[in-house]
Amino acid sequence: MATPYDELTGAIRAYGKAAMTNLLRCKALGYGILEGFAGWLGCDGERVVCVPATGPFDPRHDYGDAAYSFHQQAVIRLEPITVGVCLIVDNVEDSGSIWLRTGLRIEISGDTFDVFVGGQPVVHVPLDFEGHLDPVFKAIHAEMMGVFARDLAEFKDERVKGKIGFVSD
Repeated sequence: MATPYDELTGAIRAYGKAAMTNLLRCKALGYGILEGFAGWLGCDGERVVCVPATGPFDPRHDYGDAAYSFHQQAVIRLEPITVGVCLIVDNVEDSGSIWLRTGLRIEISGDTFDVFVGGQPVVHVPLDFEGHLDPVFKAIHAEMMGVFARDLAEFKDERVKGKIGFVSD
């Protein structure tokens, strides 16, 4: 007959197994997204890198697993995993580049991943995600495009309306 202690031990074992499964599956999906996004965009693979979802970052640094939220945790928890996707875009005006980053929050819900990309609607992806990532790529693209669309929509300087060039003081 199982004691209350045995029940707790079993619950802890089941939790640990579920937390590790969650971590491994979410990590695999994150890397799958990062590996496929450049091809979907039609750019070189080194233009899409894995970075932390929040805080300071440098896309020239190889974060590896440190880009994932579980890396900062002392204990593996059964919780959503976050990771950042950074797109490096050459600046056409000079030799620099622009770094576009958006965060992904990935969680398992039944037989699917729920992927949250910035402010985009949730994307449901099957656990066997190979060949099913286009909706995620579209959400990342929409989120990155939205950064510029919002700013351009708010820019209503009457001095330059219908004109090309610079405004002098």
